[in-house]
Amino acid sequence: MGEDDGVQPGAGPVEVHHVEVARAESARGELVLRERRGDDGSRALELRANGVFVMDTVEVHTERALARAALELCEDPRDVVVGGLGLGYTMHEVLADPRVERCAVVEVEEALVAWMRDGTVPHGPALMADARAHVVVADVAVALAEARPASYDLLLLDVDNGPDHLVHDANASLYQAPFLDRARSVLRPGGVLVVWSADASPRLEETMRAVLGEVEARPFPVRLQEREETYWLYVSRVPSQV
Repeated sequence: MGEDDGVQPGAGPVEVHHVEVARAESARGELVLRERRGDDGSRALELRANGVFVMDTVEVHTERALARAALELCEDPRDVVVGGLGLGYTMHEVLADPRVERCAVVEVEEALVAWMRDGTVPHGPALMADARAHVVVADVAVALAEARPASYDLLLLDVDNGPDHLVHDANASLYQAPFLDRARSVLRPGGVLVVWSADASPRLEETMRAVLGEVEARPFPVRLQEREETYWLYVSRVPSQV
């Protein structure tokens, strides 16, 4: 390596420190936003719920792929619902598509929405300022129960770590047939449902196939803080009217 590589011979691994940026308590427990600081000058935000890693600002490939998988399958994705705000990367990818006229984001944690709005998450205010973005503080199951049938083109669900790695046990119902049937009902003909999962879930795949008639399981290898993992997207499309 040359002198400009920034790595000295014999240098050890990067030492990382964590600095808490924000913390909130809700009925679901503790939500923490912290910054990882490496002694090499690297910085990353990390979101944790009840001590469990949710996501960071380094590995956002699948959050973006969640949006792209649906956008690519729909000819006219005017109205989109994103279940789970996270750090805004799925919403960002949706809003990057000029065909989208409205992106409703349903997030149950009010504090997370506030951190995005007030700049605690630095890229948040710019995303929230998009006139097409409408962020609602609510449980996604309640929001869909109140939605009109056939009112959306895309529904993207990333509200937990998947059916087999739940952060909140109450979210188990979001991967079961009654909720998925409701999700199908709010989609227009040709609409697309994509569900994010931290691990392969044959049970979820089988349930989605039973409810929607077809499903494609897409694996995405990712690297998380020196660990190799595989995240999954489960993609279903509502049949178009003949």
